Amino acid sequence: MREHHDGHSVAREPQDDHSVEDEHHEGLPRIRLTRGRVLGTVVFVAAALTFLYFGLPKLVGLGRTVRQLEHGNFWWLAVAFVLETLSFLGYVVLFRAVFVSSDPGSEVSPVTWRVSYQITMAGLAATRVLAAAGAGGIALTAWSLRRSGMASAVVARRMVAFMALLYGVYMLALVVDGLGLYLGLWPGAAPFAITVVPAIFGAVVIGLFLAISLLPGDVDRLVRRWHSAGGWTAAVARRLAAVPAATAAGVQSGLALLRRREPGLLGAFGWWGFDVATLWACFHAFGASPTTGVVVMAYFVGWLANTLPLPGGIGGVEGGMIGAFSAFGVNVQTAVVAVLAYRAFSFWLPTLPGGVAYFQLRRTVTRWRRETAAPADHRYTY
Repeated sequence: MREHHDGHSVAREPQDDHSVEDEHHEGLPRIRLTRGRVLGTVVFVAAALTFLYFGLPKLVGLGRTVRQLEHGNFWWLAVAFVLETLSFLGYVVLFRAVFVSSDPGSEVSPVTWRVSYQITMAGLAATRVLAAAGAGGIALTAWSLRRSGMASAVVARRMVAFMALLYGVYMLALVVDGLGLYLGLWPGAAPFAITVVPAIFGAVVIGLFLAISLLPGDVDRLVRRWHSAGGWTAAVARRLAAVPAATAAGVQSGLALLRRREPGLLGAFGWWGFDVATLWACFHAFGASPTTGVVVMAYFVGWLANTLPLPGGIGGVEGGMIGAFSAFGVNVQTAVVAVLAYRAFSFWLPTLPGGVAYFQLRRTVTRWRRETAAPADHRYTY
């Protein structure tokens, strides 16, 4: 397949029979789950939850958090449930905007709204269980899309575009909210360490990706030409050039979607915005109301801990958020209860249905495998 930098294809490039056969027999993403690794994960999650819901509250004089959670306002918690559901809907909308072509005249993609739900929810469940900054979810999503008939190179490019757009909103929020609080543009405390420093980090990341997008799309070909003589230096150079080349192509695709004003890109704002609103609603459920700017900043600072290799970021995200709220002057006891209530929504709401979606996705992929056993000219194009 050949694809413009807007992320949507206009023609199909020929593939040799060997590559098609390899894709046809591609199995589930190979994630090594030994008995010891599974047992270790279960023990860690159980220990982390026990500490968070029983140990940590005692340290701050709360007693059992479970009892405190029972005292939350039911209607505010119901609002939090709805907001978190809308957050997941935003994720699905963004997924379709990036991975499913909406161009008039393009062939109907096998990735329907239902399949999009299966892929995204199964991917989110894998992210919660396998963690490491979402690596598990990325692997499952890429495998699903390849099995739908999308070429590996196209999957990689659009995956980078998806992540760039999703986390571009994250970094933009760090910059805007951090500087806004520090400069007094909206109410709230403004400690330098958790307003300006994260804002600088966000600006650097945005600048880095914009700079990468300026690289020529054939930078890896240029490197191969310069090192045509071969040898280990040429091999290393080619490997090093492949990463920025793929990243540049993906970021360019994402920017092209922005220039086209693709409506589905609002899903990125929905994913983060409704999730922040869930945390805000949880505070109101327990009679507290930090300013919006403080809730937004503490939320994004806390989620930086999701890069730690912990299942679902359990322990790291909660600790980061509680520490950030404490630095902003929010009562620690209230922050503990509100954050743990929020995490009950953000962790379990996608994990349980995501497990079901995973098995539904397996059945969908099995059906695709039967359909793609037909002659190659009947395969879907993108």
